Amino acid sequence: MSTETQFDRLVPVGDTHERDVCKTCGFVNYQNPRIVVGSVVRHEGKVLLCRRAIEPRRGFWTVPAGYLELNETPEDGARREAREEALAHLKLGDLLAVYSVPHLSQVQLIWRAELLDPGAGAALFGIGEESLEVALFDWDALPVDEIAFPTVHWMLGHEREVQRQGYRGPFSNPGVR
Repeated sequence: MSTETQFDRLVPVGDTHERDVCKTCGFVNYQNPRIVVGSVVRHEGKVLLCRRAIEPRRGFWTVPAGYLELNETPEDGARREAREEALAHLKLGDLLAVYSVPHLSQVQLIWRAELLDPGAGAALFGIGEESLEVALFDWDALPVDEIAFPTVHWMLGHEREVQRQGYRGPFSNPGVR
């Protein structure tokens, strides 16, 4: 006898979307958006970027960011990602942006952040497990042709806008109000 669950694609009673529903027990297998958390990290007028050591977009530059873990606050997740990818400790500031990436079922929460001195002569940042390289860039020297994802371009542009015009609340996808 097989214990494999078989699902039908249908709209459960009281719902508005098609879902995978178990033929045997009626279990509804909800698939919800993935939450990505991260930060645009600044230090002495420069921005911290990580060259990805993993796919997708291995070898391209990004801000420290990744998926939120279960039982973790978004703020703690953003700090954890900076430690994992750049061995960096952060002081989080304002929420810079909330981006929607529907084709990947992602919602991205991105903070403004500053590097914290870890003390005891430790480096401000280093190469984490998921990075090939980590560096501080002058705004005029960003590797714009080697940025990993469109949202990273948005983040960097939104951070520059904040620096020029002040913070005006979280940004969203360009062209969305």
